[in-house]
Amino acid sequence: MVSRSYSNLLDLASGEFPAFGRTGKKLPRVMTVAGIISDLDEENTNSMTSDGPSSVTQDRMIIVGNQLPIRAHRRPDGKGWNFSWDEDSLLLQLKDGLGEDVEVVYIGCLREEIDPAEQDDVSQTLLETFRCVPTFLAPDLFSKFYHGFCKQHLWPLFHYMLPLSPDLGGRFDRVLWQAYVSVNKIFADKIMEVINPDDDFVWVHDYHLMVLPTFLRKRFNRVKLGFFLHSPFPSSEIYRTLPVRDELLRALLNADLIGFHTFDYARHFLSCCGRMLGLAYESKRGYIGLEYYGRTVSIKILPVGIHTGQLQSVLRLAETEARVSEFRDQLKDRIVLLGVDDMDIFKGISLKLLATEQLLVQHPEWREKVVLVQIANPARGRGKDVQDVQSEMHTTAERINERFGRPGYKPVILIDHPLQFYERIAYYVIAECCLVTAVRDGMNLIPYEYVICRQGTERLDEILQLGPSVPKRSMLVVSEFIGCSPSLSGAIRVNPWNIDSVAEAMDTALVIQESEKQLRHEKHYKYVITHDVGYWANSFLQDLQRACRDHTMRRCWGIGFGLGFRVIALDYTFRKLSVDHIVSAYRRTKSRAILLDYDGTIMPQTSINKTPTPEAISTLKSLCNDPRNVVFLVSGRDKITLSEWFSSCDKLVIAAEHGYFLREKSDAEWETCVSVADFDWKQMAEPIMQLYTEATDGSSIETRESALVWHYQYADPDFGSCQAKELLDHLESVLTNEPVSVKSGQHIVEVKPQGVSKGVVAERLLSTASQKGVLPDFVLCIGDDRSDEDMFEVIMSAMAGPNLSPVAEVFACTVGQKPSKAKYFLEDTTEIVRMLQGLATASDQMARAAASQTPPQ
Repeated sequence: MVSRSYSNLLDLASGEFPAFGRTGKKLPRVMTVAGIISDLDEENTNSMTSDGPSSVTQDRMIIVGNQLPIRAHRRPDGKGWNFSWDEDSLLLQLKDGLGEDVEVVYIGCLREEIDPAEQDDVSQTLLETFRCVPTFLAPDLFSKFYHGFCKQHLWPLFHYMLPLSPDLGGRFDRVLWQAYVSVNKIFADKIMEVINPDDDFVWVHDYHLMVLPTFLRKRFNRVKLGFFLHSPFPSSEIYRTLPVRDELLRALLNADLIGFHTFDYARHFLSCCGRMLGLAYESKRGYIGLEYYGRTVSIKILPVGIHTGQLQSVLRLAETEARVSEFRDQLKDRIVLLGVDDMDIFKGISLKLLATEQLLVQHPEWREKVVLVQIANPARGRGKDVQDVQSEMHTTAERINERFGRPGYKPVILIDHPLQFYERIAYYVIAECCLVTAVRDGMNLIPYEYVICRQGTERLDEILQLGPSVPKRSMLVVSEFIGCSPSLSGAIRVNPWNIDSVAEAMDTALVIQESEKQLRHEKHYKYVITHDVGYWANSFLQDLQRACRDHTMRRCWGIGFGLGFRVIALDYTFRKLSVDHIVSAYRRTKSRAILLDYDGTIMPQTSINKTPTPEAISTLKSLCNDPRNVVFLVSGRDKITLSEWFSSCDKLVIAAEHGYFLREKSDAEWETCVSVADFDWKQMAEPIMQLYTEATDGSSIETRESALVWHYQYADPDFGSCQAKELLDHLESVLTNEPVSVKSGQHIVEVKPQGVSKGVVAERLLSTASQKGVLPDFVLCIGDDRSDEDMFEVIMSAMAGPNLSPVAEVFACTVGQKPSKAKYFLEDTTEIVRMLQGLATASDQMARAAASQTPPQ
């Protein structure tokens, strides 16, 4: 086995040693010992590793799956192993879509158990010959991981089976969960042995490795990481029953791109993120994205395809042609319906058999004419549920054959032993209709394979005695609960639980006109041939490249522990506000402007009692009493509430209702910052809001003097968001000729006069000071939400204008680490208040110092 202390296992395995004199990419910085962490944000300019060029010049994709695309066979003498590519593996087939200039490295387990004494030699062979890095798991750990957590918990739940009893799926077992996490960590360690984090892309596949993104992101903050889920993703009502639901969601969100087969699966995932993590998604120019701590996690929706080239090559095999001829003779004068399914509880084999029985009962004309060939592939899982499915399948088939069978005729031909691929292809070729009646399935590529096989070849047409001018035809009856159903618009879609409906669909497929069969086949064939596995892989890689292109433009650092780890990605100029730094600037400046938001800034959003604390009042009074300060409180609340709360702060300037009302002192009159002719638009807007309030449980209307606000914070997240969009469109269409703006915010829809914003308050402050000949040399602006961004924008743009001192110290600060026009942040309201107390203390100290130096009169 190669030494793990070498910088790149792949270079060593291929015999390509680093040539430091060449030009090209940097020598990959490779973690070869688990646990050693380097800071990717700081380049060591004196390090040969960072600056020394490498011979590696092509892009590289690391593909990670539960199983390697490798077949292993023990040698006849029992000494060593023979390895070959598994041509049926999706992970191998997708390589065709990545391009010849992309080097592919595979990481995964072997199907066979390898003795520990042989593991080093096997690893070396696979690395040198196949560019595969095997992950070896102890048998007990693998059993808990795969047969335990994956197959007893995740797989049933993702297929909508709740563990209502020990026989229905497995009850959650913390030991199995820990095994799952441990295996994911082992996979991450394997990736770290070979990855060049600056350049390589990593593509993780399926539910076996859902927490792997967290381990990888924790080690390399800017890793280019994609994940594709090949199973369904259940609705939030099902998924939320999983005890580790948040951990899995947060782990997936550490990927840059998450792929799903259908919109339904993606919609369920996004709904879970919204309901359980409070995350909202946006769609921009056709791309769906989730903002997660400054990172945009992209969502990809594209069903996987098949390797049409491989299928067409098998169609041309002599073995296939011989089998087609054999099966044609065996089933002569019969109309063949075909089912091909794995042996598991979700494939609906028994339902298909019952529908066949119902077809023969309701349509006796098909007796002794129609034959259902049901191929049941060997089960991947194990347990009583699989045995029950097998037993029911055999019992049902035997009953149908006894009832409708005749000498030389069996309506159901059950094949439950392993078939060669070319044998299955031969059945596709002779089948008039393919039936896929799974009650729940992630994708299911059987219909795609059937369509390609029905296109046939010239030699197969001769065997089937079809002339060159005879158009191709095929028919599909597919369950509406499988992933490929939306892409097969010409198929007859059925609810597999409705036996009568499936039977009628089978009859329709048999009696439909030949021209209709031809048109449906042409439509399906055109789709399948153009959306093959290569197209899918290439499309995913392009989206992954797009999702990762801003990595180097952001400053990244990790926070959180364990599976709660996430990466903060923010602009390089965005940093935490140092209290010492701002207090120092505060002390040496003479004319200060301070603008403060209230809710979410001075008072936490989660507080039920929104009344300001005595500490907050005392701090504001101290700041206002400093003659060098002008302090503005800019809030969305109404003027009456703010007047009562801050009545003791005589010198505090208050802007209410986002700046519509302004009062410069406690004994001054309120004035309006924006001239509004009338508020007649309220008579139109309020009845509409009332309508949506009555229809949306948990919503309410806030009536302000200048605005109307519809709140839906306590409504169902999905329904509230949907209603908010409808209300926004409704109000915009009704108020299109009114001098108002209709905006949506965090759980609100607001209608207010045009020109009213917190930015107007900031502009007025600066312009008034300039008119008085006072140019502020210290500006502090703090807020927490979207409405405060207007203030930040005005303050930051004023730095280059005439309203500020040329040497002004400007601090635009938001609450929390999130994308903002502000250049600084503090974590929460506690830090905000502590910082303001620091400024107030500085004012008190400077006042006492000045008083002590003043000579007595």
